[in-house]
Amino acid sequence: MHSSFTFSKDTVGFLIDGNVNEKAINKLQIEILEKLKSFDKINLYLEDSNIESFTLPAIVNQLMFKLEHGDRFRKIAIVTDRKWIHMCGSIENIFLSGTLKNFDISERLKAMNWISS
Repeated sequence: MHSSFTFSKDTVGFLIDGNVNEKAINKLQIEILEKLKSFDKINLYLEDSNIESFTLPAIVNQLMFKLEHGDRFRKIAIVTDRKWIHMCGSIENIFLSGTLKNFDISERLKAMNWISS
């Protein structure tokens, strides 16, 4: 489950909670693709808002999506206290043409300022 919000015309954010499975990831990707219909490149803000679990197919699906559309992201902010997600983000950054930055939950405002600037 997730909630989405917009920072600016080309920046979208998601608060993600609950169980992250393929269905949840597909829904998130549909919203991102809708934004990409209007802009060549977008900024993406992803915040862990009490995620309970991830499924392996969801993680693979997300990675494949970023590989396919990685050149369409200008900035990605990942906000979580889970160090393994930060590590995954750092690895994914290799495949993106934009910049991915990891932030702890306590740095939420810093992440929002960075993604919207």
